[in-house]
Amino acid sequence: MARVYLDHNATMPLRPEARAAMIEAMDLVGNPSSVHAEGRAAKGLMERARGQIAEAIGAQAADIVFVSGATEAAALALAGRGLHGAAIEHDAVRSWITEDLPVNAEGRVTVTDPARSTLQVANSETGILQDLPEGLAVSDWTQAFGKIPLAFDWSGVEMALISAHKIGGPKGIGALILKRGLDVEARIRGGGQEMGRRSGTENLIGIAGFGAAAQATQQGLETGRAERLDKLRNILESALDLRTKDTIFVGKGSQRLPNTSCIVTPGWKGETQVMQMDLAGFAVSAGSACSSGKVRSSNVLRAMGLTDGEANCAIRVSLGPDTTEAEVLAFAEAWGAAYDRFRARGR
Repeated sequence: MARVYLDHNATMPLRPEARAAMIEAMDLVGNPSSVHAEGRAAKGLMERARGQIAEAIGAQAADIVFVSGATEAAALALAGRGLHGAAIEHDAVRSWITEDLPVNAEGRVTVTDPARSTLQVANSETGILQDLPEGLAVSDWTQAFGKIPLAFDWSGVEMALISAHKIGGPKGIGALILKRGLDVEARIRGGGQEMGRRSGTENLIGIAGFGAAAQATQQGLETGRAERLDKLRNILESALDLRTKDTIFVGKGSQRLPNTSCIVTPGWKGETQVMQMDLAGFAVSAGSACSSGKVRSSNVLRAMGLTDGEANCAIRVSLGPDTTEAEVLAFAEAWGAAYDRFRARGR
């Protein structure tokens, strides 16, 4: 079997629809800020993409601000606000918050003051979902977008962060979504692009790919993609459970993203598992991929009450829209064989 990619929460392969849209954008010479015909053509393509994203996420096109990714969106939304959050948030959010919201053993966060808090929809490592309180100041939708239905205008959230490469768009483009009537202070100043919220000539090629990926993602959800991935994840976990009695499937009793499985096998380091699976032809991860290639104990799992030793023994398997049952079962067989060797060595 060819290599099998099971790390879609880190980044999803570029969708063909996104690739086609990006090639179309490459052929446009105009600057979206120019008023001549070439500039208007570029502007039209950009606004078409903005509309595609708005429709896919249930927002208004005018309230979508294009940035370089969810990390920049987090900085734009959070800098200087002193919001409260939890230790399970992504590092891009944790950099700007006070980590004082409690997390229980099921990975759920208690928010007492929504207007002064931030809370993710879905955790990138465990897939555990949160209920968003009305009036929440900021929410990270990066992992949830495209995997479960979302509607920003009905969410009660004031600002949300999203990124293109998590849904099969290109890397280096994302967006901040604002509740109607809200504004943010620009951190990148200059020509006043993006309604004065983020200056700099827009990344037209990336934006075009983002829009096409968002549209394709919405269509996939409407045709039962989430249900199919949920079934595949359950097949995976059942197959692994047959090979071992000491492995923990984090969040199994909670609502989770349909594609995500966080697997902890005490004593068997996650880094070792990732390398062994890589040699066997499978790409998985030992946690979030946004730490410059570092492998470290998961703050998410520690916040849920796992020990440092247990947190060091976690891997994440994240399925994608093209993942097949045969690939899932092949991974389970390869992982099971490696597990048997690990147990045979007595360590």
